[in-house]
Amino acid sequence: MANSVAEAVIGAVVLATAAGFVVYAGQTRGIGGREGSIPLVANFRSAEGISVGTDVRIAGINVGSVSGLDLDPASFEAHATFAVRDDLKLPDDSDVKIASESLLGGNYVEITPGASDTLLAAGDEIVNTQGSVSLLNLLMRFGTGK
Repeated sequence: MANSVAEAVIGAVVLATAAGFVVYAGQTRGIGGREGSIPLVANFRSAEGISVGTDVRIAGINVGSVSGLDLDPASFEAHATFAVRDDLKLPDDSDVKIASESLLGGNYVEITPGASDTLLAAGDEIVNTQGSVSLLNLLMRFGTGK
């Protein structure tokens, strides 16, 4: 009987620890929505390497995540929607680009704040964009000399 009680207690501790990890992972990845965020929009020639949930960073600090990706049927550009913290006051001349963590790592969306006095509001579009750069395309250009 003592073994059954001990096994039940150990099992309960393991389940509580697992639940704690799940809650922590959900909070750090922004699952379940983010209160206090503003949506912004940007169009890219190529959104290769990012998806819904991809980090949005300023100066290497995670300030939001990508909330939607779609194809604009008129321009054939990737239409990205992302949410950033509402305490950030981003100028309307800010730049946004898809950056790579490392040569083999994943991608993220990087915002470089501008210097304008006019600030972006919820739903505004950042027009200064740079899409992802494909390593394979760069190597092919280097190899063929074109």
